[in-house]
Amino acid sequence: MNSNVKDVMTRSVVAVRQTAGYKDIVTVMRRRRVSAFPVLDSADHVVGVVSEADLLIKEAVPSSGSTTGAFPPREAARRRERAKAAGVNAAELMTKPAVTVGPDTSVAEAARVMYDRRVKRLPVVDETGRLVGIVSRVDLLSVFDRPDEQIRDEVIKQVVGVDFALDTDTFDITVKSGIVTITGPVERHAVALQLLCAVRYVDGVVDVRDRLSYPPEGVPKIAGII
Repeated sequence: MNSNVKDVMTRSVVAVRQTAGYKDIVTVMRRRRVSAFPVLDSADHVVGVVSEADLLIKEAVPSSGSTTGAFPPREAARRRERAKAAGVNAAELMTKPAVTVGPDTSVAEAARVMYDRRVKRLPVVDETGRLVGIVSRVDLLSVFDRPDEQIRDEVIKQVVGVDFALDTDTFDITVKSGIVTITGPVERHAVALQLLCAVRYVDGVVDVRDRLSYPPEGVPKIAGII
């Protein structure tokens, strides 16, 4: 059974309001030993994220300079940095909009969002946009702590036996350090590909070694002969 974000997320979340001041944010960040917070509006909706990188801009980038006129892409980025450097509260310092996921999002999908958007953490929100947790890269990687025996049990019983309705006695499946080796007969190449894909998505699987056998493409199956 594949894990969802709600299975690995942290439910006790340090968050700040839009009105939180720069020094207050730094103090809480140091005291709670976190590198970023979700930023909430008065209704507890996530409106952004403020991170160490957002705060460091004040030290690294001058806040003075023109902020009017037409800006090329690079200069537009510099203008945003200068605006953050002049910021004094969470609303002015945060990165927005926040990239979020729901609690029922799969771990695999959350990992894709995190990778594609180049973020280290994702606030988790309910259907109304209210904060219910936060998930980090380390949280998503926790599925790989799963014991090999549990992985093998799910592959043979659930994937092979239930999802594909195949005879489990005809398959030899081993799992070592999360690497699954699957040996056995299937009726078509297409079925083999689907089976391998399903195994790869089992929680804790690092890689899959294909030892499946099937008739060559285009060769008709003769009754009694595989």
